Amino acid sequence: MKAKILIIEDNEDMGFTLANVLKKQGHEAFTAITGEKGLEIIKHELIDLVLCDLKLPKMDGLAVLNEIKSIDSDIVVLMMTANTEAKPAIEAMKLGAFDYLVKPFELEEMKLVVSNALETHQLKREVARLKRDHVEANYLQAIYGESNVIKDVCELIEIVAQTPKTSVLIQGESGTGKELVANAIHYASQRAGKPFIKLNCSAIPENLLESELFGHEKGAFTDAKLQKKGLFEMANGGTIFLDEISSMKFNLQPKLLRVIETQTFRRIGGISDINIDVRVMAASNADIGELVKLKEFRDDLYYRLKVMEITLPTLRDRGNDILLLAKIFLQEYNREFNKNISGFSQETESMLLRYPWPGNVRELKNVIERGVILCRENIMNPEHFPIEIRGEKPVEWSTASYMGQVPLEDVEKHHILEVLKSVDGNKSQAAKILNISRSTLREKLKMYGYDND
Repeated sequence: MKAKILIIEDNEDMGFTLANVLKKQGHEAFTAITGEKGLEIIKHELIDLVLCDLKLPKMDGLAVLNEIKSIDSDIVVLMMTANTEAKPAIEAMKLGAFDYLVKPFELEEMKLVVSNALETHQLKREVARLKRDHVEANYLQAIYGESNVIKDVCELIEIVAQTPKTSVLIQGESGTGKELVANAIHYASQRAGKPFIKLNCSAIPENLLESELFGHEKGAFTDAKLQKKGLFEMANGGTIFLDEISSMKFNLQPKLLRVIETQTFRRIGGISDINIDVRVMAASNADIGELVKLKEFRDDLYYRLKVMEITLPTLRDRGNDILLLAKIFLQEYNREFNKNISGFSQETESMLLRYPWPGNVRELKNVIERGVILCRENIMNPEHFPIEIRGEKPVEWSTASYMGQVPLEDVEKHHILEVLKSVDGNKSQAAKILNISRSTLREKLKMYGYDND
């Protein structure tokens, strides 16, 4: 393997000699007599391996090693030391050094250690690539469908994945698979081996969201007893996915815009900028373009997010994909519940194609799970599905309805939805009226395919 190698050595003659030996082996070699100059070279060149002296003027080798790993953790570092004591070498290994050479060493020994380090590094990269390819294939294959609209989405995912810095806005109704698309883009990109941080903006209280995203310094506010890293800092090198971005309050949006545009931010209470390299993906089931017109979402942030926009089709617009997905979910729940249901009756298939699926793929998956649990036959029939999917006229919700004319689950579902309607969709208020926790309410709604969080 031919590599770019940097030698950080304050003895210029020794640095020159090592560089010449490595150049004769076909490597490209750079030299620096101080740690500071070495770090400058790393910022401008794609260095593969560094030979660094442990004892350097001003900035010692361990500090240089620490900085190298913060700039690019993939760079292989070999330390050189005249100290025969084990302690400095052990400290270097803890900080991420691959190996060390004790001075004076033979040039042949140096060549062997460099060769082994590069081969090991290349093997790790190959393993990471194979893992990335495997994960990428799995996530892309998880987006099932044969309709033209879903094929167009998959094609766009592959295109977007090749632009690792471009912001992406994923829009679509609840339950259409926005997070699945975000997964596929990240794991098909060059960032696949780096962090993938997800946050549902609607799930975090407004007063905590800024701290969650950007972190805070110790003492920044009353409860800030320790420094906290934010999600952007944790996502460095990778991707951050902000679900339900439309719920982000207006006053926080300019700060997010600045991070996307400058790739810098400050922790709350901080006085210096922190540089990051993060791709931002956002999703919403609300039409953000309409929110912009209503002055409820900043237009500059909207246009910055939608450099690449992916709009997901509803399940009702995907035709026979409904049956394809239903069969996939049937197989999944057959395995989970140790069932052997062979498929759907013709009447059931017609029913599934006729129903409008307001909860989209999530609702379909939930009703298939319910049907598999209820089915005691070899084939699934309409009676294994909820009444609204069967298209039957529901029983009038009178006192008689609560006297055994409808299943308990349908009574509960109707009651929960009626309470939600009465409070204009306010889940906290609805949970209070129903005397259940908000998380329990969310689970119920998710089961019924009506979860919009």
